[in-house]
Amino acid sequence: MRKNILSLFILSLFCQIAFTQTIIQRDPEIDKMVKEVSADSLKSYIYKMVSFGTRSTLSTQPSTTRGIAAARDWVLSKFNEFGKQSNGRLTAFIDTTIYKADNNRVSRDIVLGNVVATLKGTDPNDKRIFLISGHLDNMRTSPTDSTGDAPGANDDGSGSAAVIECARIMSKHAFPATVIFVTVSGEEQGLLGAYYMANKAKKENWNIEAVLNNDIMGSNNTSETKIIDNTRIRVFSEGLSVLDTGKVATNIRNLGLENDGKARQLARYVKEIGERYVENLEVVMVYRNDRFLRGGDHTPYVLNGYAAVRITEMNENYYHQHQNVRMENGIQYGDLPEFMDFEYLRKNTAMNLSNLANLSKAPAMPEEVKVEVKNLNNYTSLNWKAPKSGKVKGYYILMRETTSAFWQKKFFTTQNEYTLPYSKDNYFFAVQSVGEDGNESLAVIPGVSRR
Repeated sequence: MRKNILSLFILSLFCQIAFTQTIIQRDPEIDKMVKEVSADSLKSYIYKMVSFGTRSTLSTQPSTTRGIAAARDWVLSKFNEFGKQSNGRLTAFIDTTIYKADNNRVSRDIVLGNVVATLKGTDPNDKRIFLISGHLDNMRTSPTDSTGDAPGANDDGSGSAAVIECARIMSKHAFPATVIFVTVSGEEQGLLGAYYMANKAKKENWNIEAVLNNDIMGSNNTSETKIIDNTRIRVFSEGLSVLDTGKVATNIRNLGLENDGKARQLARYVKEIGERYVENLEVVMVYRNDRFLRGGDHTPYVLNGYAAVRITEMNENYYHQHQNVRMENGIQYGDLPEFMDFEYLRKNTAMNLSNLANLSKAPAMPEEVKVEVKNLNNYTSLNWKAPKSGKVKGYYILMRETTSAFWQKKFFTTQNEYTLPYSKDNYFFAVQSVGEDGNESLAVIPGVSRR
């Protein structure tokens, strides 16, 4: 009898533990897309880009087999190939401008061109745009050397390959919001292509909600320290925008929101969604806009007020960046494809795809999110309005301690208001819209309401 009681107790305890486990809920459509990301496809893109000899922005323009123009035409051909499976929703072109010599890294007038593919959203009321970027150009040790061979396999063949692979897979699916896939030129000359596109977006009032810039994300080992690790990827994000001045800056200081700018919120989102869909990958948030002595194509978007982050491998190898190909003191220099880890690149590409798909399937962010502060109490009361577009199943209220980097709790509601038994003085809160398939919008930090 005692043995039976003990067995029942153990079974009951096991059931309780199993019931309380957190189950990761994945959208089946996105899960299927993630599984389609192919290391072999990515490898083929890398080797094709390397075959152009050099992709320097200053390289010979008229050639059909060598240089940046030939590489751009090839990327365009891939986008057009994918467009045939999109029912007309994916269209592509090379967006060009004449860039004048600047007596710095551009010694003569050049044709600057970005290869842009747009996957049009299916909801005419949804004006949101989500953008993924990599830079097609590369460089040798000298940024003005436009004639010597420069493989550029990882910098930034890896980011461009990720863009192309995401376009291949996502073009077969429909999303309410619009997704833009772009490989830019002129990064090594001073982020020229990204500035051209970001400034154009600002001038034409594009509603860009997120930019995922991928630059150097396909190798798994460091120079000097010799660390080898293909299970971690960095996401760089700024905490405050240069546009946060005056009353906005004062409000940020008063509420302690220095760690809750748009880019930082996007980085949190990238981490949560990426780790949800991609096995054996940790997304490491770095609280900087970029690395020391370096700059990335997300920065022009950041400076124009958009939420933009840089995604980069965890362990960089400087023997294989901005180096002429050579053997010196027993060390092989040069950005060669044999130093790539294509399984690592597959995971990092899948992480990008899961985020793009989740964002573009989700409803828009909730509007006018407010926290009530009219009374002294130990509760937190939030209210908001429905998003401008998208079908909403409900909302997540997110909560974390003020010292925490990540959201720690989620509360679901179908209402447009929610009261929690946690003091607003002790925690940060945010609200997300949740779609019918469980896809979440970006989080919105509440403003203050004294009504």
